[in-house]
Amino acid sequence: QVQLAERGGGSVQSGGSLKLSCVVSGLPFGDYCLGWFRQLPGVVERELGAIAGIDSDGTTTYADSVKGRFTISKDNAKNTLYLQMNSLTPEDSAMYYCAADLCWRLVQGAEEVRDWGQGTQVTVSS
Repeated sequence: QVQLAERGGGSVQSGGSLKLSCVVSGLPFGDYCLGWFRQLPGVVERELGAIAGIDSDGTTTYADSVKGRFTISKDNAKNTLYLQMNSLTPEDSAMYYCAADLCWRLVQGAEEVRDWGQGTQVTVSS
């Protein structure tokens, strides 16, 4: 059974930073693609596309909205995925979820991802 546990959310002022973490169990962590998605306030569904992704080789991808501000990384020894978020703006306020799945599922988007954690809330005030 795949389990994901996100941590690290909180409330910060615009321009601030947060680092999210996600511990993953139940699958060969180092062999899977990993990503971060978010669900904006008042929106029923998660944003379809991952805001950041990392594959088994460590190659990273970012959505334009976070490129240059967010950094995704992982520690295979700890089965942990990270998201360093800098220069946060109120538009980044959302529930953040990590995902671990086959790469094609992450590329297809949230609708294809099979397992989710509870998420961690990020609130950025102006």
